[in-house]
Amino acid sequence: MKLGLNIRNFGPAATPDNLRAWARFAEDTGFAVVMMSDHVAPTPDVQAIYPTPFYDPFTTLSWLAAQTRTLELGTSVTVLPYRNPLLTARVAANLDQFSGGRFILGVGVGWSKPEYDALGVPFERRGAITDEYLDVIRAFWANDRISADGRHVSFRDVSTAPRPVRTPPIWVGGTSPGAIRRAARYGDAWHPNNAGMSWLRDEGLPALRAAAEAAGRPVPEFSPRFQIQLTDHHVSADDRPVGTGTLAQIRADLDELATLGCAYVVLDTNPDAPDDPRPVTEDFGVLERVARSVT
Repeated sequence: MKLGLNIRNFGPAATPDNLRAWARFAEDTGFAVVMMSDHVAPTPDVQAIYPTPFYDPFTTLSWLAAQTRTLELGTSVTVLPYRNPLLTARVAANLDQFSGGRFILGVGVGWSKPEYDALGVPFERRGAITDEYLDVIRAFWANDRISADGRHVSFRDVSTAPRPVRTPPIWVGGTSPGAIRRAARYGDAWHPNNAGMSWLRDEGLPALRAAAEAAGRPVPEFSPRFQIQLTDHHVSADDRPVGTGTLAQIRADLDELATLGCAYVVLDTNPDAPDDPRPVTEDFGVLERVARSVT
């Protein structure tokens, strides 16, 4: 099982110097991947959780690709309906080229209706749009010229070069039945965020296996993301979130995820209070302790 971390690309601690420091820390400490969130038009509901400044993940990861050598770089997750799929596919292919084949495209449908409204995208169609866009993106990466005639995107004879160095793995986020079916149909990995361990074991992963069988596809890898809250005291087992507690409790969580077949686990130290000005070095200290406990 490989460890990743989620970079805080928003709020008062999001500066070019800190973003660079996140990537260098991750690579120096032995993390396999860094990921970051996505919002295009932060409306008040988004701003309450993800305050500006908000750095675009594709632009930022392209910049960080030039400053790293082995680290994989990904989105957790890009809200796929916010951008034309031809643009997303081309930007992703370019980023994969610039990084030497290190890009991961994490995708989701998002949750903010006001942000959808600001971008002129129908919120109630976000699932169907995402599925159609994924078809376009997959075709874009596999062919020199493509056409589409769908409900939400239609075009003829679009040239696609350059191809990515490797076809970027698609990690599909979400825990709804639709998200699990989408992961089984399109995903190289399922990427749920802050799901409960018992739910993952007893419901989520069995549903993923059943959906993959129904789709006639291999079961995607399991690569979740969890918020990490390291405490000095033992946290009661009753309703304890995965990743919260002492170092021993967090290590036990990671061991259980490994037994469930987890390929990657992305650790997220983003604060509950979005305007928390704490220095990123505090996050680095927590992440380093966790990383050392599993090596």
